[in-house]
Amino acid sequence: MSVITDVTEPLRLPGVLDAGQLLRSADYLVHSQEANGAVPWFPGGHTDVWDHVESAMALTVTGRWEPEHAAAARRAYRWLAVSRHPEGGWPAKFRQGTPVTELREANHAAYPAVGLFHHLLVTGDTAFAEELWPVVEEGLEFVLDLRGERGEILWARSEDGSPGDHALLTVCASVHHALRCGAALGERLGRPRPEWTKAADRLADLINDDEDLFADRARFSMDWFYPVLGGAVVGTAAQERLAERWERFVVPGLGVRCVSDQPWVTAAETAELVMSLAAVGRIDDGVRILREVQHLRDGDDGIYWTGYQFAEQVRWPVERSTWTSAAVILAVDTLTGTTPGSQVFLHTWDA
Repeated sequence: MSVITDVTEPLRLPGVLDAGQLLRSADYLVHSQEANGAVPWFPGGHTDVWDHVESAMALTVTGRWEPEHAAAARRAYRWLAVSRHPEGGWPAKFRQGTPVTELREANHAAYPAVGLFHHLLVTGDTAFAEELWPVVEEGLEFVLDLRGERGEILWARSEDGSPGDHALLTVCASVHHALRCGAALGERLGRPRPEWTKAADRLADLINDDEDLFADRARFSMDWFYPVLGGAVVGTAAQERLAERWERFVVPGLGVRCVSDQPWVTAAETAELVMSLAAVGRIDDGVRILREVQHLRDGDDGIYWTGYQFAEQVRWPVERSTWTSAAVILAVDTLTGTTPGSQVFLHTWDA
């Protein structure tokens, strides 16, 4: 059983989402989960590790009030231990538990460190963290083996085992976050990894001072806010970064564009921007934007549609991705600080 302590009032965001609505959204993750523990994009769909971990974190948060969710989170993390590639990392895509590619992406391999540190903060379950420590350690070592000449992380290891030929800003920001979380988890388990902190410091320097090093993906909103969400850009620099591209990506009343050149907002990118805003103290703006994207919530069952093409006024793609509902749940927790897991996205665990 998870060690769940100090159970307070259920997760909610007054005026936006009540506790019952959030638990219904999380129920979708439980019901989508496969018998092996994997959480696919939707029932019968494919699974990737990054989005799987996002769902596991949402289950951990809501598992403070729903034991079924807590058990599902543990199954999700244990699946990571048995689905690793024999040469490190995880295949980029699974279908019904079977890998369908040999490509292994850096951000996929890194993100379990964020999820398992988050799980420890929420549950206090040190024994479970010890059990899954090899998942964190091997994932981050796989990632560090993809370092380029200047300390950047190449985006993937290809099907033939060769490293990618470029680095991506969002990937490196996510890896920065994971290295910080992995190092913090190691400290709590008596397994210090100062080399992970050093690698994270180098990534932060590159992200802040040499953005041209990364492949040009400026049309994607994630390249805008993820350096803040991942904790690489902080303080005044973070405030300025969010302000300078605001009008390019934020559509008043609807949410956040996935890409700047398309009339398409997505709930996940919106929720992740909300977490970035919370990290810099802009709580009121975060609440307002999360309220505005509720048009993507299905009122019948509480599940979120992935996106909305507002020129055609249609939901697109016609899918309800698990990780979208998960991102909304995590955004509420980050805005409200309801669980200790919010510290992972507020970057306050050492405060």
